[in-house]
Amino acid sequence: MKEITTLKNVARGTFNETQVDDGFFVLTYQNENQLVETLDREIDSSFIQFHFCIKGSAAFLFNKGSYTLNIQDETSLLLYNPQRDLPIHLQVEAKTWLVSVLISIKKFHGLFSQEADYITFLSDDNKDKKYYKDGKISPSMSIVLNQLIHYNLNQSIKNLYFKGKAYELLSLYFNRNEDADVEQCPFLVDETNVIKIRKAKDIIISRMAEPPSLQELADEIGLSLKKLKEGFKQIYGDSVFSFLLDYKMEVARKLLESGDHNVNEVGLKVGYSTSSHFIAAFKKKYGTTPKKYIQSIN
Repeated sequence: MKEITTLKNVARGTFNETQVDDGFFVLTYQNENQLVETLDREIDSSFIQFHFCIKGSAAFLFNKGSYTLNIQDETSLLLYNPQRDLPIHLQVEAKTWLVSVLISIKKFHGLFSQEADYITFLSDDNKDKKYYKDGKISPSMSIVLNQLIHYNLNQSIKNLYFKGKAYELLSLYFNRNEDADVEQCPFLVDETNVIKIRKAKDIIISRMAEPPSLQELADEIGLSLKKLKEGFKQIYGDSVFSFLLDYKMEVARKLLESGDHNVNEVGLKVGYSTSSHFIAAFKKKYGTTPKKYIQSIN
């Protein structure tokens, strides 16, 4: 944390808040203005806070503005302190979209009661300690977050929809983080292997339109095919080509949002020779066609 200075031209905003269950809330906010906006909400120490910044940036202010904790574009922030309340006091930059999930520790612990040690801060050693974790928003999480922001279904089913999406978001959040737990993966003790696996990820990303085969990739980084598959799964929580598909679809989604390319051009850029194949892959991943996705955000 660092000291901050007072910001001028600050407007006040309000969360769009949905209570999906007892001790379970989803908050969304879009600052479409050119001014910095402030958001406030009281939260007591019995709640875990999950904050997601889809785009833009914001700053959490603590101790009457003495300190700040920033959240940037496409990143997440988990806050939990059982010893003191952590009310939300946010300064939200222009053109910033945020989603927050607030869930009581009692309710949250119930979700993992059979495997409480799976979630680091639920273990007996940590249950009375404050917990802070930042991370990247995965492509799958990004889609769920955008669905929450752009909700346009009947209001009568909003609570049910938000409840389902909030659980989906938490599942994706912990799946991605825990799969990449280095301490639980003996393979990752060898730092040389970690470097090679990361090189493999960089290779498939840089050549996503025409990626090498798994064997070619293994040969290029100097690992056996088996170690490539196992190591990639341990580090990134997915197979090589499932990871690449997620990445390609995320790139495609951002290209579509930019409005600078048509559907066929986006498909070609991410490696699909025909628009029909790209449309089918996009729909399978996100449940909607590229054209309808564009319409939903405009």
